[in-house]
Amino acid sequence: MEKTVLKKYLRPILVLPACFLFLIQTAFGQLHPVAKESSVKFSLRNFGFKTGGTLAAPEGDIIFNPDELAKSSFKVTIKTESINTDNESRDEHLREEGYFNVKNYPLIRFVSDNVRTSGKKGEYEVSGALTIKNKTKAIVIPFTAEKSGDGWLFTGSFNMNRRDFDIGGSSTISNELTVDIKVAAH
Repeated sequence: MEKTVLKKYLRPILVLPACFLFLIQTAFGQLHPVAKESSVKFSLRNFGFKTGGTLAAPEGDIIFNPDELAKSSFKVTIKTESINTDNESRDEHLREEGYFNVKNYPLIRFVSDNVRTSGKKGEYEVSGALTIKNKTKAIVIPFTAEKSGDGWLFTGSFNMNRRDFDIGGSSTISNELTVDIKVAAH
């Protein structure tokens, strides 16, 4: 009889906090990137030839409401060890101290401080702090947002200087690179 009473009354009490957390996340529109539907690509020049690669999809929290951009935010990380240029020896080299130094700096971080419209429907800009190798720079990422089922598809592109983050030293690769992001978030 005691077990029946516990099951009858304790189970709803234990389930209630989980339901409450779900409702809070839903009410505030908290989303999470979906790795299989997302990509981070970069391109640059090396000895004058265009080259590039990918990083793993971001992980983290996204709050996005086009009707309340002041309440929108992006707080995501990317694992530096995920760098992939389709050349394993080059990837290992890029994971070393002179480049991404993945042992000491396993994550790239982006934390937004402002999301605003660009003036065109479906087009926005997010500004925030990009941190690579413990060096933080303010950046602005123009992006589009399309409603996709119960979430959003964000696509954007920005340029950055690798030397701002002490990546590659005096390497022959170009200083400027382009980062293309596609993030599906639900």
